[in-house]
Amino acid sequence: MNQLQTIIYAIVLFPLLGSTIVGLWNKKISCRGAHWVTTIGVAISFVLSLYLCYQIVFAGVPTYNFNAYIWGGSGSYQFNIGFLLDNLSTTMLVVVNFVSLLVHIYSIGYMREDDGYQRFFSYISLFTFAMLMLVSANNFLQLYFGWEGVGLVSYLLIGFWFKKETANFGSLKAFIVNRVGDFGFILGIAAVFNYVGNVDYVSVFNIAPSLATQTMTVFPHTHWSVLTVICILLFIGAMGKSAQMPLHVWLPESMEGPTPISALIHAATMVTAGVYMVARMSPLYEFSEVALSVVLIVGATGALFTGILAIVQNDIKRVVAYSTLSQLGYMVAALGVSAYAAGIFHLFTHAFFKALLFLAAGSVIIAMHHEQDMRKMGNLRKYMPVTYVCFLIGALALAAIPPFAGFYSKDAIIEAIHHALIPGASYAYYCVLLGTFVTAFYIFRAFFLVFHTEERMDEHTRAGLRESTWVVWLPLVLLAIPSAIAGIFLVGTILYSPTGGLLGTSIFILPQNNVLASLAIDYHGPLLLALDSVFSLPCWLAVGGIFVAWLLYIKFPRAPAYFVEKFSLIYKVLLAKYGFDDFNQVVFARGSLKLAKVFFEVGDVKILDHDLVDGSGRFIAWCSANLRKLQSGYLYHYAFAMIIGVLVLLAWLLW
Repeated sequence: MNQLQTIIYAIVLFPLLGSTIVGLWNKKISCRGAHWVTTIGVAISFVLSLYLCYQIVFAGVPTYNFNAYIWGGSGSYQFNIGFLLDNLSTTMLVVVNFVSLLVHIYSIGYMREDDGYQRFFSYISLFTFAMLMLVSANNFLQLYFGWEGVGLVSYLLIGFWFKKETANFGSLKAFIVNRVGDFGFILGIAAVFNYVGNVDYVSVFNIAPSLATQTMTVFPHTHWSVLTVICILLFIGAMGKSAQMPLHVWLPESMEGPTPISALIHAATMVTAGVYMVARMSPLYEFSEVALSVVLIVGATGALFTGILAIVQNDIKRVVAYSTLSQLGYMVAALGVSAYAAGIFHLFTHAFFKALLFLAAGSVIIAMHHEQDMRKMGNLRKYMPVTYVCFLIGALALAAIPPFAGFYSKDAIIEAIHHALIPGASYAYYCVLLGTFVTAFYIFRAFFLVFHTEERMDEHTRAGLRESTWVVWLPLVLLAIPSAIAGIFLVGTILYSPTGGLLGTSIFILPQNNVLASLAIDYHGPLLLALDSVFSLPCWLAVGGIFVAWLLYIKFPRAPAYFVEKFSLIYKVLLAKYGFDDFNQVVFARGSLKLAKVFFEVGDVKILDHDLVDGSGRFIAWCSANLRKLQSGYLYHYAFAMIIGVLVLLAWLLW
């Protein structure tokens, strides 16, 4: 067996092994044993991922694509389980395992007193396994397995505290909305199989140029490009998994799960699966301008409008959740202008600072005795200095303030969209540009409300305020470091390297779509890029957002209440989340109940029970009652019937 094969098997299977051991023998394994088994398994995967990434990306080992075994077949068709080890997949393996490892460590402190401790660690290790299978797949079958795997385990994790009604509702909502997107995804895979006769990436990518010239009839008398239909269907799946409007409604509800799960789902794993998938499918999307425009417009719309919703949230975790929706919009918008490297780069940096923000929020929640309302906090910097500094670093990275990591990735996305020429680019540019102000405003609103302003907690909570234990703050420090400096070291390598950068040939871009190549002409190093940002509009909008947040919540703390009263209608619209949840509740939830009631009362009760079941009994009884009249027992009745029968027979013969 090849060495690379052995390594990828170990990377994928160690988290599964840990999950299986703890899951099947959770009654026999102590809490200490549960976290040691799963954490060590993920740690081994992380170390091996680093080695594998070094071999593929830096040591010059060529891309390795192999099939592990045949999963099934029919006739000439064969479906395999296999792995594609290239620059994109190996770097994703590192990011997923790194965030998962820190979440495992953090969970030791956060979940310490929970009754479902062993079950929790089994779930998160299983979640890691599913994500690793997804990003390392070399075919659509295994991609779909990992895709549905993270969807299933996320349902279990969001609803982990199943005794809470809101947790059950949130997990079910996430599961159902993702099934809507996955319906489009499976149709896209079916279309690929129908037109290619194969689901292996290499075979599909090789035939992509010819697919672009084929058409299909979707509606009568209309002809669509086969490739455009495939790409849009696949993107519908990405919209569900990466929470793009209008399939974004499940993500805020996922906050009902434990905070480590929020970090795991929102940082580098489940929600970025859609971004990874579109980047992986770049050889398909590059030949469909229509699909790229759809991706761009959907992503840019989400980047602005879901960010605005974070402004009115008072739950600290929901602020960060809506931030995730907005940042996913930036990543997707980058994919829409063929700046795949910028989108993946923002995925990397976002993984660090978003996990940092979620875990820092969890540290605050622990100190506040699981209180999440920011209106009941204030001045926590006095009690939690480590959490304070880490949250500040995460906020600066999210707000794209140079030289923090988020600046380099977000700035590249904005500039790439500005230079793009595809339909919808102008609209998208203004969305992502305004989004920089909105992002800085809502995250520093949360920062000031939690760590500054006057103390608003009760005396019992204040008496117990202290910094979290080391197993909680150590992951914060480890995430704060790349959140601060990762952009400086990676921006040139990933985005502007003349040899293709960190992602190498794993991304395919047509020359006319390569906007990052034009940006590379003006790139002269990360420090000069940070200095030049002083003269750029996005940087000043971000600084303006921080300044306005300081004015409203520090300098003039009564101003927010005034604006809420003055613009009450807009405030109510934002609180209602633009009405998406109400629409889904009225049309789909209540509509489904009403439709079910109609089917029950008309179909079940009236047609099936009354007409068919009871009706058949009544019909037999009626027939029996009438037939009994023919059995009178009088001889002359039977003689008369015989005469009538003879006459009918004679009439028929004579006719």
